[in-house]
Amino acid sequence: MTDEFQIKRLGKQDVLFFKELVCVFQEVFETENPATPKETYLQSLLDKPGFIVYAVICKNTVIGGLTAYELPMYYGEYAELLIYDIAIKTEYQRKKIGAKLILTLKEYCKYNGIREFFVPANEEDKHALDFYHHTGGIAEKVVHFNYEIKPIRDGDATSSGDDHFQ
Repeated sequence: MTDEFQIKRLGKQDVLFFKELVCVFQEVFETENPATPKETYLQSLLDKPGFIVYAVICKNTVIGGLTAYELPMYYGEYAELLIYDIAIKTEYQRKKIGAKLILTLKEYCKYNGIREFFVPANEEDKHALDFYHHTGGIAEKVVHFNYEIKPIRDGDATSSGDDHFQ
């Protein structure tokens, strides 16, 4: 099994693989009413140097991958990385593919001056927690707060909003 797949960092020329990866995320995370952004938007994301996408490809089909964001630090001249999504199709799980994906990201970090990466996980997701423990992750007790922002529609605002904070 391990010789049948490759892990590839996606670039802007790989938008079709990225679209497949988004579909894998939607399938694995059981997203209700999934919507995929336009190819031009996905391509613009792939063109950003601080946005990292790795796809696991088996027989020219994406079976998993991860997305991550590089976060430049101001405490020193280094960065950290946030894994936003990571998933492997159900039928390919428990074959050490996800662990190889994590190892690939560790190598990326090592060669790019990134000291640490982290990933949020829901306490109820035992499978994810077990996976992160198994791959060397160290759990921290944190509380994650979300703020929902309702976008301003055209014509509703007269400024960019920055003047409210001066």
